[in-house]
Amino acid sequence: MTTATNPRVLEHPERDHIRLESVLHALSDAVRLRIVRDMARGEGAEFSCSYFELPVTKSTTTHHFRVLRESGVIRQLYRGTTKLNTLRRDDLDALFPGLLDSVLSATEAQTERLGD
Repeated sequence: MTTATNPRVLEHPERDHIRLESVLHALSDAVRLRIVRDMARGEGAEFSCSYFELPVTKSTTTHHFRVLRESGVIRQLYRGTTKLNTLRRDDLDALFPGLLDSVLSATEAQTERLGD
């Protein structure tokens, strides 16, 4: 894991340290999966945390973003006072080919089936 010496620099696992079980855990929560799905639609875009309209409190939103970051699913960085988020698709695709696409396809199919 990269070490943050500056409080404005957030820790992320290096590509070689991203673990499948951590990624699957991060994607196992409906709110986190919703965040990832929305980020995947933006393909390479940077999103502030406030961009997402989530049915949880601000502190719970912070927790979800931390889980996604620490698992290696997203990268977070500060620009001024705004924390921006990007999906680490390249890293995930290199380590676990087809995983993200499969999860996102299954999510879409579930949404259509259940009307979520």
